[in-house]
Amino acid sequence: MHKRPITECRLYGFVDTAYLAKRDPAEVARQLIAGGVDIIQVRAKKENHSKLVAIGSAVVQAARESPVPVIINDDIEAAIKTGADGVHLGQEDWAKLPRAERCQRLMKLDVVGLSTHSLQQAIEAERDGASYIGVGPLHATGTKPGRAPVGLTLVHQVAARVHVPFFAIGGVTLENLNNVLIAGAKRIAVVSAILKAPDVTKAAAAFKERLA
Repeated sequence: MHKRPITECRLYGFVDTAYLAKRDPAEVARQLIAGGVDIIQVRAKKENHSKLVAIGSAVVQAARESPVPVIINDDIEAAIKTGADGVHLGQEDWAKLPRAERCQRLMKLDVVGLSTHSLQQAIEAERDGASYIGVGPLHATGTKPGRAPVGLTLVHQVAARVHVPFFAIGGVTLENLNNVLIAGAKRIAVVSAILKAPDVTKAAAAFKERLA
């Protein structure tokens, strides 16, 4: 199945083990797809490489017959092993990757996303060839404990200065979504507001409808 290009992705969903409880990752991925997410990231911060590969492979298989690309968080080798479409790296991970090795390590992946927390980081990520960037966290969030929220001002600045697709992330809810869009975001990434909802598919669909 041909995968949707990043430029056409607006709702970024997650299979995050911190929010799965005992749910099957593949089933959650299917629920997200049914709800209309355009792209899925597999995030398993507390799991080892082998477990991440197993979870990622299951999600990739679940999304195989859909246009939804699957991205693996942090682990380039896991992204390659699972057959995922790309990898998402934090600033620390990106900094550890020597510039001379970047093309060689990432050439097998179609998509490389980077987290950014300032306008300077966003500009540098675009310069360095990121496929997309995450901008946040907009609000205090359990997925980024200890990370100070950047607020909506950064969204406005990035929208004005950066041309690479960006997803606003961090505490985005249906209640504050309008403010995020007014600030200039066209794409959002949503973790807990979807994964902690009683019905993942309905929660995703509600965000997708509002984005439309």
